[in-house]
Amino acid sequence: MARCGAGLCCCCGERESRTPEELTILGETREEEDEILPRKDYESLDYDRCINDPYLEILESMDNKKAQRYEAVKWMLVFAIGVCTGLVGLFVDFFVRLFTQIKFQVVQSSVEECTEKGCLALSLLELLGFNLTFVFLASLLVLIQPVAAGSGIPEIKCYLNGVKVPGVVRLRTVVCKAMGVLFSVAGGLFVGKEGPMIHSGAVVGAGLPQFQSISLRKIQFNFPYFRSDRDKRDFVSAGAAAGVAAAFGAPIGGTLFSLEEGSSFWNQGLTWKVLFCSMAATFTLNFFRSGIQFGSWGSFQLPGLLNFGEFKCSESDKKCHLWTAVDLGFFILMGIVGGLLGATFNCLNKRLAKYRMRNVHPKPKLVRVLESLLVSLTTTVVVFVASMVLGECRQMSSSRHSGNDTLSLQDISEDVNSSIKTFFCPNETYNDMATLFFNPQESAILQLFHQDGTFSPVTLSLFFLLYFLLSCWTYGISVPSGLFVPSLLCGAAFGRLVANLLKSYIGLDHIYSGTFALIGAAAFLGGVVRMTISLTVILIESTNEITYGLPIMITLMVAKWTGDFFNKGIYDIHVNLRGVPLLEWETGVEMDKLRASDIMEPNLTYVYPHTRIQSLVSILRTTVHHAFPVVTENRGNEREFMKGNQLISNNIKFKKSSILTRAGEQRKRSQSMKSYPSSELRNMCDEHIATEEPPEKEDLLQQMLERRYTPYPNLYPDQSPSEEWTMEERFRPLTFHGLILRSQLVTLLDRGVCYSESQSSASQPRLSHAEMSEDYPRYPDIHDLDLTLLNPRMIVDVTPYMNPSPFTVSPNTHVSQVFNLFRTMGLRHLPVVNAVGEVVGIITRHNLTHEFLQARLRQHYQTI
Repeated sequence: MARCGAGLCCCCGERESRTPEELTILGETREEEDEILPRKDYESLDYDRCINDPYLEILESMDNKKAQRYEAVKWMLVFAIGVCTGLVGLFVDFFVRLFTQIKFQVVQSSVEECTEKGCLALSLLELLGFNLTFVFLASLLVLIQPVAAGSGIPEIKCYLNGVKVPGVVRLRTVVCKAMGVLFSVAGGLFVGKEGPMIHSGAVVGAGLPQFQSISLRKIQFNFPYFRSDRDKRDFVSAGAAAGVAAAFGAPIGGTLFSLEEGSSFWNQGLTWKVLFCSMAATFTLNFFRSGIQFGSWGSFQLPGLLNFGEFKCSESDKKCHLWTAVDLGFFILMGIVGGLLGATFNCLNKRLAKYRMRNVHPKPKLVRVLESLLVSLTTTVVVFVASMVLGECRQMSSSRHSGNDTLSLQDISEDVNSSIKTFFCPNETYNDMATLFFNPQESAILQLFHQDGTFSPVTLSLFFLLYFLLSCWTYGISVPSGLFVPSLLCGAAFGRLVANLLKSYIGLDHIYSGTFALIGAAAFLGGVVRMTISLTVILIESTNEITYGLPIMITLMVAKWTGDFFNKGIYDIHVNLRGVPLLEWETGVEMDKLRASDIMEPNLTYVYPHTRIQSLVSILRTTVHHAFPVVTENRGNEREFMKGNQLISNNIKFKKSSILTRAGEQRKRSQSMKSYPSSELRNMCDEHIATEEPPEKEDLLQQMLERRYTPYPNLYPDQSPSEEWTMEERFRPLTFHGLILRSQLVTLLDRGVCYSESQSSASQPRLSHAEMSEDYPRYPDIHDLDLTLLNPRMIVDVTPYMNPSPFTVSPNTHVSQVFNLFRTMGLRHLPVVNAVGEVVGIITRHNLTHEFLQARLRQHYQTI
């Protein structure tokens, strides 16, 4: 509803012409308790199924064979989504490795040569040239499609929660995302390519079943199925899960991620399809990567983009165990520290994001590119100088292998050269800092997981500090970037540091350093993203070690509890910073002090079952609402209502508050008709109204009421509340019959679905379900329609196309019940209907946001 109240400011006035990003920067950064209030320019998605006549016609024509074919097509599309997501992952991985290999070969040769000649500045310039060029290209792609910035997980989480984020699932988005992230990673930024895979998979899931593209308008097939937000939501859930599966080789973890972190509305039949899609993505990526890398097609050795390798002790070390019961105490402490570090990371990143919103984003877009280049420049210089000055030259010894066969798993990561870097060190020694910084992030993770005794505590401490600060600064700049791998690498360094300290100062020689590195990675990542079930399964599938299940789960739970004590997860923070009206899983206990009548919007814009075109055009032009109650005026209950019958008027206070609104609504509609495209028709309409005499009007009204083919009794089609109405007429109850969407009304006007006064409503043209959804997902705007050929006196019968049985609640329903119904059913509008079927208000997503409920709760306490 386009009103400002209870601390929630709508988009009105001049701000309507601004972009959503500008609204966040300029109009919606007002804070309340250090939080940005949800914006009202974010639209919701229609996940509720509209059971109207066109939909019922499909059900009636559906037999068992057609239903089986429909289900078979859905399974084939799910498989295709998984295959395409795997191919996107293959594309990103191949070019990241190619560009990184070229860069490291050139720079390594230059460093080895310049170490002797003393021209290391030239090597630094070469590295800067590569990194700045790649980051510049990534920033340019984000300028083309701004929603491609970041990991995309917050945006997909919002979409699956029921919020429409503009451009989030477009073809142009996945192209800019996939190409941008490979340049970001190859450019040496502390970002990962695994996070954007989730966004890419979701875009594939949203676009592939539509068989059309907005970016490529020529790509369009006659495939009228799955043209609804409800069906698209299921495919997006499958695509997001496939992205996780392709990134980590974890199909079960991907399914749980889509369930835990993504979808707000789940059904049993979707679970199997999502798992099948995840398996298809893992299979596709594994098949091609194994064939390309090892030349043995069909060997299936590389299940995901990120592989942790195999954790096992040396056969010569009989005292070694992966972990023991005593180690659980250390794991719990690491979980606490990981939660604290994650909360610190999130706090710093939130402050950086707010600074960007106020000082970077309002400026020309070139400033964002310059910021990305500044981060790249700083990162490159820090990496080069730290490797040259802070790294230790350590002896090549058998401790590299420590009898551990897992070092051969370096081949799995396909290092660009050797995983051990000898930069700035004499012969037979290697640079431990350069080994971490001058390797791909996946290789550095494997170094920390599987090598023993190769990194000093000082090196690990400095590496952790530098990586922590630079990755925190990097996440949020205008490049596609993931956070999973930087968090894992930062946490692995922390865990490896703990293992070194326990071995050196406490004498626990039996501990396995790789386990502590893995637990440290889980602790830090859990402290940042606050995921539990799905992250546990992802890490278990990535390690292929089920015995790690309990320590990983305990660590993640402790890290989440510790971090939640201070702030939210990083994705939730960025969702709040964007002002997205995200609905949490449940409301607070204190919210049950409120009822539906306390939070609903009582000022309604409604339509009659049979309404003139001129009235519909006026309604659509003067409002921004996306659904309208279909009502008739209940004249039979007028007298009892005015006498104060409690059963009929249990909401009289809301009736009184809408008197002026209903009168003002008529003024807006009449003003809107002045701009009707055909002046000739408008004049004819005005003359007709002026020459009408009251007796003739009453006769015509009586004829309308006596028509047997009219399914709902209603007033004269274009009669609306006006200032001349008496108090009794203004309080006339509105009997609720259904809900009609703006997109449906615009489609009816666009296709000329109407009938004249001299005809029966049965003569009105009928549209099929395919015709009603043909323009999905971008229905025409009312201001773009050519209405010159439409007679404004024609009547539209909306009853076949409205939803006659939407979910409704009583004004006395507790807020927790309203919230659970709204969220679990994926609603966009929830009418409030009293005991005798009169609509008294409507509830939308913004009426259920935490900030809105808190404001209404404060008002409730003030009135007590």
